[in-house]
Amino acid sequence: MAQRLGELVYARANTRRLLAEGGQEFGAGHYPLFAILHGAWLMALALWLIFVGLENVIWPLVAIYGALQLFRVWILISLGKRWTTRVIILPDAPLVRAGPYRFFSHPNYWLVCAEIAVLPLIFNAWPLALAFSVLNAALLFHRIRVENDALAQL
Repeated sequence: MAQRLGELVYARANTRRLLAEGGQEFGAGHYPLFAILHGAWLMALALWLIFVGLENVIWPLVAIYGALQLFRVWILISLGKRWTTRVIILPDAPLVRAGPYRFFSHPNYWLVCAEIAVLPLIFNAWPLALAFSVLNAALLFHRIRVENDALAQL
């Protein structure tokens, strides 16, 4: 939870800076849905742990989740001050082609998909992993279209 809050603070600072530099936000209307979804995911997981407990921890998935966090750091370093939780395009800036962005599109979205599935599965909370993965995929489908359309305008 503290990690997510820290990321939001970092994203907000980057968002302000990008907009001040002439960045343009796209798809702002769907942003609250992500906030609701991610908040509900964390709350559902907390409730699962309160009512079901930690007895069924799947330790290999803990290692996978740790690896996902290293991947997150790589993404954050690669995007630097262009990392944000919103779709903001700087009209004259080149696309980032560093880090995982050299290999495939939207690595941060792939990471979040994996986290939403893996973290609940660590505690054998497969219903949460399934439900929130489906909801996240639906939102990401829309967001990736918004982002790709925005990038096509460059």
